[in-house]
Amino acid sequence: MEEQALVAATQKGDHDAFNQLVIHYQNLAYHVAYRIVSDADAAADATQDAFLRAYRAINQYRGGSFKAWLLRIVTNTCYDQLRAKKRRPTASLEALLVTDPTPGSSFVDQAESPETYAERQELSRIIQAGINALPSDQRTVLALCDVAGMSYQEIAEVTQASLGTVKSRIHRARTKLRDYLLAQQELLPAQYRLRSDT
Repeated sequence: MEEQALVAATQKGDHDAFNQLVIHYQNLAYHVAYRIVSDADAAADATQDAFLRAYRAINQYRGGSFKAWLLRIVTNTCYDQLRAKKRRPTASLEALLVTDPTPGSSFVDQAESPETYAERQELSRIIQAGINALPSDQRTVLALCDVAGMSYQEIAEVTQASLGTVKSRIHRARTKLRDYLLAQQELLPAQYRLRSDT
């Protein structure tokens, strides 16, 4: 069934139609949330909360890009979560025990060597640390652009910012992330380091 038909069916109370929308967008929503909140459990919570909010607000959807509408809810939910965390900082006991919180880390490719796996995990950790160092507005547009693959116009709709502001934030975020990675070059796996002849 087409996306807009699923939305219309959901607006009429069809739970199965909404479940199909969730199945279609859950991975994208989670990955965007993870890049914004930088914690696997918090991203899962934010994704679940966002889908609940979307379901409750589905009758407020008036057309246009459903993906942009949904990701606006996801980003707003992440911002709410980050604000709440600042007000009431907590530490999870599970987080203290988990040695590898990277999403999808339990799905290890058996053909991958331990060295390759370790390098990939380290690269992911360094990139996420660089993303965490960005201001939240830049982190959000970077996640929407480079993780969710959204166009600048869609990102402007999601963030409710002008197109010029979106382009500027993406440029600044990529520049800061590049500079961060260059400063961390000695920690990067060898194949990702710049050679002296470049």
